[in-house]
Amino acid sequence: MMQAISTTRCTLGEGAFWHPRQQQFYWFDILEKRLYTLEAGTERFWQFDECVSALGWVDGTRFILASASGLWLFDSETGDKSLLVALEADNPQTRSNDGRADPWGGFWIGTMGYNAERGAGAIYRYFQGALRKLVPDVTISNAICFAPDRSCAYYTDTHLGLIMRQPLDPQDGWPMGRPQVFLDLSDEDFGPDGAVVDQDGNLWNAQWGAARVAAYAPDGTFEAEIPVPTPQVSCPAFGGPDLSTLFVTTAADGGLPAPAGQTFATETLAQGQAEHQVIL
Repeated sequence: MMQAISTTRCTLGEGAFWHPRQQQFYWFDILEKRLYTLEAGTERFWQFDECVSALGWVDGTRFILASASGLWLFDSETGDKSLLVALEADNPQTRSNDGRADPWGGFWIGTMGYNAERGAGAIYRYFQGALRKLVPDVTISNAICFAPDRSCAYYTDTHLGLIMRQPLDPQDGWPMGRPQVFLDLSDEDFGPDGAVVDQDGNLWNAQWGAARVAAYAPDGTFEAEIPVPTPQVSCPAFGGPDLSTLFVTTAADGGLPAPAGQTFATETLAQGQAEHQVIL
């Protein structure tokens, strides 16, 4: 059963992240421009001057941090950040959204319009110091995650309701060939949001409007659901000492009452993958 690990009500909780070296959980409130963490059970946060949304770990204290205007090197010990590369900085209509490090040390990051303007966003990969656009004309970028055998990436445009499977080059992780539809959820009354893949290749998808995280086998078969006590479920992450704890962020956007916007965790029988290290 889901238990609240933070009763702080995030307007748009997102970016659930377990640091495998620190053994520590992080998450964002995108619209309130905050990054949160739990340190030995004590909650703390960093306040930024623009929307922030996703992390990848570089070493024991440094992260790649995605914001509305760029990708930054952020030090959690000092709070210092320095720009690595601009991200649609010349477009005030868009901000960063979902993102995750890939098995080759790259970092994928999606963007979207502040008001989910149709086709305003895109999905990019930052690798070996350069940012390259991979998927154009995205409305709400989400569900960026990677198969444990390195065969593919997954992503979605929540607006379309299709979770895509993109084959990857085993040598360097660049997309290889065209993406295929992995899950067609376009007729559902919820939107596929953030996702993560466990060690067995099952995809766990937070489903906005459905009050659940749903697990799907590598062939797309529905496996299980974990109920969440509020409808706007945004992002899952596996963590804990053996990566069997499922953390979940939610949103209170639109004025939903508590427990909307709180952050939850539950034990599972699954085991996640450790988040990949970003190589700068």
